[in-house]
Amino acid sequence: MKLLIVEDEPNLLSALRKGLSEKNHDVSAALDGTTALEMIQYTQFDVIVLDVMLPDINGIEICRRLRAAGNFVPILMLTALSSSDNIVHGLNAGADDYLTKPFQFSELEARLNALARRAGQDQKPAEKITIDDLEIDVRTKMVKRNGETIVLTAKEFNLLYYLAKNSDIILSRAKILDNVWNINFDMNTNVVDVYINYLRKKIDHPYEHKLIHTIKGLGYVIKE
Repeated sequence: MKLLIVEDEPNLLSALRKGLSEKNHDVSAALDGTTALEMIQYTQFDVIVLDVMLPDINGIEICRRLRAAGNFVPILMLTALSSSDNIVHGLNAGADDYLTKPFQFSELEARLNALARRAGQDQKPAEKITIDDLEIDVRTKMVKRNGETIVLTAKEFNLLYYLAKNSDIILSRAKILDNVWNINFDMNTNVVDVYINYLRKKIDHPYEHKLIHTIKGLGYVIKE
């Protein structure tokens, strides 16, 4: 799993990061809510472990903001406050589960696995993706823009599909290489840039309104 831990106690954060990394999870960490929100904006996590008491934006407010923005990543809240009122506030804000401190690491891992499984069962791949006047039929691999059919190669379609299913999310070249070409390191290749250019010629150049955008220093994003 790709996990984000948001916890302002450095010792606990370090222990959780070490323990979950040793279980082969990809673990990112934030000591405050502001940093966490910035990370969530640019990275898609499988589960977020979110402490309620943070020095700037509390965990309940972070949860509210994510849900209001349409982000339904599974959230496990950590709280030192075990009263039912505090637990209810967290769940009402959109959290999926909670643990009260102190807790057993084995229980934390079991709850994270359960949240990830549940999310995987709930998220059925869409058969069609629409972004502005761009239509992508995932089953038939047909692409249309403004009603006109666009012929893509297999790799061009895979790249477009990956961008589209993560629309509005900035994707780094390394992440695109990993997910489209199955290359998990950047061998100083410009293949991503080359294929983005291929897509632009077919998807964007004939039209005034552009959908594929370069975010300097970060990567690419497709959005309305």
